[in-house]
Amino acid sequence: LGWRELDILELNGLPHQMVLSRLRHADVIYAEGGNHYHLANSIIANGLAEEMAGILEEKVYVGVSAGSMIFSKHLSERTGEAFSEQDDLLILGEAAARSPFGLFDWYLKPHLNSSSFPNRTMAWFQRAAAQLDCPVYAIDDDSAVRVRGDEVDVVSAGQWRLLNAPAGEATGPDGARSGKSRRLPRLRPTRRS
Repeated sequence: LGWRELDILELNGLPHQMVLSRLRHADVIYAEGGNHYHLANSIIANGLAEEMAGILEEKVYVGVSAGSMIFSKHLSERTGEAFSEQDDLLILGEAAARSPFGLFDWYLKPHLNSSSFPNRTMAWFQRAAAQLDCPVYAIDDDSAVRVRGDEVDVVSAGQWRLLNAPAGEATGPDGARSGKSRRLPRLRPTRRS
């Protein structure tokens, strides 16, 4: 790929300032997999949320699986219960499930129809989304939600649906307006002390 440097970073294993320095040095921040509640909690517990929010304003961020789910203000015990993730929530102990950034007023859930997650059928997504009062992106492993400024769109060679969509918004491949971005609520970063 022509990269000059690749740095692997473990949030829980390094001092706060070293993590921030390495993130500032990166051109692209790529976060992948695992338990999204744990990832979000690690960012909060290590005091990284406020400064990372500023860093993310200047960097390209690529989130895969858990790395893509930590930005919604709706990351909470409520969404965890709607998606039957009680076991995943247990990792937090007494800590509350919450987003370190709260940038988006929609929720993203990956792995639609994935062989690695056989229960994640469209019916499963629909049952969970029916318990929530926010838009929910259900995307497969060949799809991505792209955010550029205030514009949100889906890049896909697979299947996806926007459940609980605002009136008039495209909800999936059949209703998608190819190549056109949709505006969904995006929140401004809130600085935490």
